[in-house]
Amino acid sequence: MTSPIALVTGASAGIGAEFARQLSATGARLVLVARRADRIEALAAELGKARAVALDLGEPDAAERLLADIAAHDEHVDCLVNNAGFGLRGRVEKLDARRQRAMIDLNCGVLTELSRGVLTGMLERGRGGILNVASTAAFQPGPGMAVYFATKAYVLSFTEALHEEVRGRGVHVTALCPGPVSTEFADVAGFDAKLGNAFEKLAARPGPVAAAGLAALSANQAIVIPGAMNKVGAQGSRFLPRSLIRRLAGALK
Repeated sequence: MTSPIALVTGASAGIGAEFARQLSATGARLVLVARRADRIEALAAELGKARAVALDLGEPDAAERLLADIAAHDEHVDCLVNNAGFGLRGRVEKLDARRQRAMIDLNCGVLTELSRGVLTGMLERGRGGILNVASTAAFQPGPGMAVYFATKAYVLSFTEALHEEVRGRGVHVTALCPGPVSTEFADVAGFDAKLGNAFEKLAARPGPVAAAGLAALSANQAIVIPGAMNKVGAQGSRFLPRSLIRRLAGALK
């Protein structure tokens, strides 16, 4: 038997790189995807049994091209980790319209297309796993980061539904919903120094977050929220009026 193949997007840094390292430690062969060729190639060389694909998944038809590349290498994906994505901070009317659309396309569209692209083969083989990285942002609206929060709500809803669709058919589907994580997210999102410092004080390390996601996928949990405070914050929104939740969320930005 050959080693299982794991496809990890956004694998060049942060949680993505940790997913790659932890999956490699299980003996999986890796297909690592990220925009930055130097980083992704260095990680592939570090891990061995890994193939680097330097590709900006935000480009038109990028997901289709990635799936075609995998087919051309005669690879079938046993584990998909949809980690690629980004956020933007700012009011909707002030943020660049194209960047907001690009965020929707990457966080939602590419994730959906890749999930669909590997799912048929997994179901035919009767095994496989899809781990979609959502966020605790998925559980409430986010004034000041409205589009980002909405994309993560989509990821959570889509993943829960897919989990039910494939129940009992050998394929595991899990949504990982971390709170703040010490990655490049805050810089890309445009956090100012004050908010960035507050974010870092609350941030978890990428390694334990990735481990929680992979453990939940193995156990076929529909949702995993690492960290006790994150669980309270995410689930607590069910017991408060949405008018209060959105005001509280907006006050934190």
